[in-house]
Amino acid sequence: MLTPPAALHALLFASGEPLEKKQIAKLLDIKESDVKLALKALTDSLKSSGVTLVETETEVELRTSPEAAPLVKKLRESELARDLGKASLETLAVIAYQTGSTRGEVDWVRGVNSSASLRTLLMRGLIEGREDERDKRRIRYSITTEALAHLGLANVDELPRAAELRASVETVLEEERTAAGTTEA
Repeated sequence: MLTPPAALHALLFASGEPLEKKQIAKLLDIKESDVKLALKALTDSLKSSGVTLVETETEVELRTSPEAAPLVKKLRESELARDLGKASLETLAVIAYQTGSTRGEVDWVRGVNSSASLRTLLMRGLIEGREDERDKRRIRYSITTEALAHLGLANVDELPRAAELRASVETVLEEERTAAGTTEA
């Protein structure tokens, strides 16, 4: 059985983003005061490990330590120096042709998890994410001017067969809405 600090470490590592202290208490089935003790113990165990805890009043996140910054910078630079792979190009195409997509939509079109490709494209500045107007819990990704310049295009309408493919997508979406019994304008 994991100790609370070890369980907390696993949760923070797996989440990859800040977790609320209240949520941690619920997940670990411990009191909020015990979360503070677990955070202290984990902080102590992480000294000289290359990772550290970043803590606000309500949240905590596992991050690389400032001492590891030069190594992380080298890693990021090597990632940016590589050519875009097939998966990233597919992801970029889905976002470009749909004039913005959520991760779920990209995953559905590609048939696989696109998280790594989205991360690569975000790091390179080829896409940007904004809150989805229809569902505030999701991020809608769109192509950037940097991506258009990379592709040698002035706008997304210059993509090959853009109008034809968009019309096909709209037809499929309309058929799905009709089949589901919900027609949206």
